Amino acid sequence: MSTDETTTLVVVKPKPVKKLKPARKQVKAGDVERKETPQTGKEYNIWYNKWAGGDREDNYSNKVKSQTRCNIKKDSGLTRANTTGIRYCCLFYARGCCPYGWECDYLHTLPDPDNALPDSSKDCFARDKFSDYRDDMGGVGSFNRQNRTLYVGRIKETGPGPETEEIVTRHFKEWGEIERIRVLQYRSVAFVTYVSEFGAQFAKEAMACQSLDNDEILNVRWATEDPNPVQKVAEKRRLEEIGQEAIKARMDPRIVDAMRAVRALEDGDMLDDEGEVVEDSEFGETGDPEPKRRRIELPPPQEAASEPPPQPLGLLSADTMEGLKYFAEIRKRNGVSLGVINPKTAPSKPLTSGLGVADYGSDEED
Repeated sequence: MSTDETTTLVVVKPKPVKKLKPARKQVKAGDVERKETPQTGKEYNIWYNKWAGGDREDNYSNKVKSQTRCNIKKDSGLTRANTTGIRYCCLFYARGCCPYGWECDYLHTLPDPDNALPDSSKDCFARDKFSDYRDDMGGVGSFNRQNRTLYVGRIKETGPGPETEEIVTRHFKEWGEIERIRVLQYRSVAFVTYVSEFGAQFAKEAMACQSLDNDEILNVRWATEDPNPVQKVAEKRRLEEIGQEAIKARMDPRIVDAMRAVRALEDGDMLDDEGEVVEDSEFGETGDPEPKRRRIELPPPQEAASEPPPQPLGLLSADTMEGLKYFAEIRKRNGVSLGVINPKTAPSKPLTSGLGVADYGSDEED
């Protein structure tokens, strides 16, 4: 009795790549009401964007909640920057109030952390950075330090610390991948660290004067340097790894091969055709081959101890003579000859104490 077996192949079609549609206009002309900053002094400081010289008032009462907010799912799209090659994002798009839409000259998408900007002295919105931060840690920031952490103040806490952390994470993860969040309970403060500096720059503008789940007005600024020594070491290691990867990506492979050849010459090793160190193998007591690098071997310590210690000769000490003989042997094995003073062929003239300076006829008048 024979049975016919049939096999069916299920072909899984790859998911189509979602194409961006033209960016929509976030607001129309006249939708956003521009409110003048209440005058609290006699002079307006354009650096800090506030009045100065008057009586101090409650800073919280001077803050006005933002009328717009960016929605990445609805507002992202293609603009003229996708055809002209501009890599900078639109500042008003991040704030949710760009009236141009697809006609905008800047990108209406989140900044890509994998693509470096053409000018490192500018932020992701093409604004020039400064050499130092403002006193209130606001503004664009500094080009002397890569800052990925934001200070978020004026949070209304309605529950324990984990609940507040969940609320902050839900609102801030929209602007980029978050590395860690630290909430200071009962102080209405949180520190949000992004994986990329571009994410922190975009989130700072997108969440300025916004609200979380409650009717608060957030105060978003740049965070100062973390005093935790563990975080300092981790940040230093991360920057070193980024620098090493950037150097390897731009270094000529021929230079790397030349540096390997020089290192092998100094160590007395042999390189194969691929530039790797050739390792000789010796069979140990178990019969398995044991790898061994080709190096110049010094005499065993027992034999060296049995010989009388060399006596100092002239201006050169015994250690210096041993070092010269060692490097001479390296040159000899690598096919390069080097003349070394042989202690046996040195004149047998008795030496006086000291360095022998009195033997020179510097005081003779000939």
